[in-house]
This record gives sequence, C-alpha cells and structure tokens, in this order.
Amino acid sequence: MATVVNFPNIAPCRRTLLKPKAGPAISSLPIKRTCKFVQQSRADAKKHSTYVKNQAENKLSSIRALLPIMAAKGNSTFSSGSLSPSETINDFYKCINEKNLKQLSHYISTDCYIEECSFSTPLQGKKVIMKFFEELTEAMGKNIRFSIRNVCEGNDQLTAAANWHMEWKDKQIPFTRGCSFFECSTGGKLIIKKAQIVIESPIKPGHLVLSLLKAVTSLFDGFPRATEWFLRSPHIVFQWIWRIYKIMFAPIIEGYIGLWNMAIRLLSYAYNILLYISNIFFK
Repeated sequence: MATVVNFPNIAPCRRTLLKPKAGPAISSLPIKRTCKFVQQSRADAKKHSTYVKNQAENKLSSIRALLPIMAAKGNSTFSSGSLSPSETINDFYKCINEKNLKQLSHYISTDCYIEECSFSTPLQGKKVIMKFFEELTEAMGKNIRFSIRNVCEGNDQLTAAANWHMEWKDKQIPFTRGCSFFECSTGGKLIIKKAQIVIESPIKPGHLVLSLLKAVTSLFDGFPRATEWFLRSPHIVFQWIWRIYKIMFAPIIEGYIGLWNMAIRLLSYAYNILLYISNIFFK
C-alpha cells in the first residue's frame, strides 16, 4: 500500500501555472528573421525547380519537333546518303565544267525533257540530251566554264533552280547569264527528269518590247478567232514562216554569210603569212 510521508519543516510543493504577461508578440521576436530566411530559401528553390522544369520541357519539345523531320527524312524517297537537289545541280554543272560526260549521264533520266530557249524544239530522251551536252562541252573548249551564283530548292525536295553565267579564265563573258529550273525524280538517287533553261538575249530592245507587246495585244483583240487558232497550234505558223524563209530569203542570206566566211579566211591567211615573215626577220 502506498503511503504519504509529510516532512514537518518542508512546505508542501505546489504546481503553479504562469499566467501570460503582456509583452512582444511572437511575430515580432527575432525568430521572424529566421522564418523570412526559410521562406526566401523555399521561394528560391521553387524558382530553381521551375527553371529546371522549363528547361526540360524546352528540350523535350525540341526533340519532339525533330522527330517529324527525322521521320520525314527516313520516309523520303531518297536515302540520307544521297544528294539533295541543290547538291545534285551543283554536281551536274561540275560535270559539265570538267567535261565528265560519263558521270553527267548518271544525273539524266532516260525520259528526260529539256526546254532550251535557244532551240525551237525541246530536247527529249537521254541519248539526244547527252549528244547536246557532248557538243556543248566541245564548244566550251578548255577555258570556258559555268559559274553558279545561287541554287534554290523547292519544299518538295525534288525541284531546284539555279542562276549562272559563263566565264573565260575566271572572267565573266557578256550576254551569258542564264537561269535553269529542274524537276527531279528518284531511282535510288535524285536524277533530272525535266529542265527549262532561259539564257540572256544579246539583243536589248528595251522599251521597244512594250511597244511590240501593245501591237500584238491589239492584234489579238482585233482578231480573236484567228488568235485562238494560232495559240492552239503556233508551230504550224512557224513552219510556214520557215518554209517561206528557206525559199525566198535563205539563199541570199547564206550567200552573204558565205562571202563573210571567205573574207575571214583570207584575213586569217594574210595574218599567218605576216606572222611567219615577222618571225623570220625579227628573231
């Protein structure tokens, strides 16, 4: 049994409760600075985590943006190892400059079609076109080459355009500027299936072109039925013009050209004779 022992000289101990006294509020105590520091640290940590999250999202979005491009390249009609349209056109002209007809033939499709504005009829078929490039490279000689200024690609990765001029020993030749438009097809690599070549005209009529356009427009508007027939079959009209030229004007013009050729040959012979004599007397 538990007993209670009282000591006579010691007063019994009492538990006392302290009443709150008026004083500074807890919020005004120095601990407030510590709380502010903790809150600031939490805010900085939150900002840092937000920054890291944004960076991760930006990287993820960049990767997601690249995926369709990579997929498109993977599913495109030509492999990643093949040339782009601009590279194909640059190599095409490089083969012409180097007179590498064997390599050039690899860029021409069997059914290639080239509209060259200097010719009355287009060039069609690989054999005909390669014959044209053989004559072209032979006519260019050793010192003439094509200089490519710009090459532009189409969004379909199958079209390209290039503007160029011709040079002799790195010096531009007048009236040789041109622009070429190419359509390519794929057969393991890009090959040219169609081209249109526009060359600068040496004749500069200037405002005369506008006067001619005005006259032709008035003629077309005055005779609409004849104009429709002409536009449907212009080659028939040109054939008749060509026949009339060959019958009436060609003999005269060809005779005139023949006389000029003879005169040029005589002058060249005279020049060679004078050069030979000068070498003998002025050695």
